[in-house]
Amino acid sequence: MDYSTFLDTVTRRAPVPPEKVEPLTRATLETLAERLTRGEAKDLASELPKPLKEWLVSPTPEARRFGFDEFVNRVSSRVRVSPHEAREGIRAELTTLRDAVSEGEFRQVMSQLPSEFEALVGVPG
Repeated sequence: MDYSTFLDTVTRRAPVPPEKVEPLTRATLETLAERLTRGEAKDLASELPKPLKEWLVSPTPEARRFGFDEFVNRVSSRVRVSPHEAREGIRAELTTLRDAVSEGEFRQVMSQLPSEFEALVGVPG
């Protein structure tokens, strides 16, 4: 999936204004990079087009441990949208990621996240 197709897919899935889709994508991937181990963020990035992969640079080798609500708050703060808009954007981003990368890679990403993320995107636990 190329960059344009990725953003178009998120636009269709996220009930947010179209001009918020790219900032939400960036904020979600940057926050995801903080939450994943550096190796997993790098693996995920390897299956994505630029600039998506550029936003998945992990700041530390270890995953930072924070829950679903903190993830939503970080995205909300980065984009300056409501927590509801951030949550819906995250849902759209993750379901699009699921379509854009291999099944095994998506499972690896989800294995590093709290169970609320699986519930958000409809992944069986």
